[in-house]
Amino acid sequence: MRIFGREPVYLLAFVSIVLKLSAAYGLDVTDTQQGAIMAVLSLAVALATAVVLKTGAAAAAIVNLAQGFLALFLAFGLAMPAETQALWMMAVEGAVALLLRREVTAPVPALALEQSSPVKAGDGRPLSGV
Repeated sequence: MRIFGREPVYLLAFVSIVLKLSAAYGLDVTDTQQGAIMAVLSLAVALATAVVLKTGAAAAAIVNLAQGFLALFLAFGLAMPAETQALWMMAVEGAVALLLRREVTAPVPALALEQSSPVKAGDGRPLSGV
């Protein structure tokens, strides 16, 4: 995968260097904030990679990106109790599950029991006498 004709890892390294140099020459960004910025950027690249490569890992990448944004906001001074953070993450995970659930397929073959219904006969008619 390439962004602007370059590998994402090299772009992340460049952004990291620019951020550190900017902080060294006057940009008011703490070490914690720099780490949070880089974490979110890394997670964004991971999400893009999961979507582009079609690995099926998009849901995990979306949840991780949301966690990264939460960490970024906290690093920049957002005051949020742990219970509220957990509720926000549950909302993100629930939305991802609703949106992507139908797209996930188990990597194992289906069992014969999963292919039929115990309520219907083999020809699709409901069983009688039950």
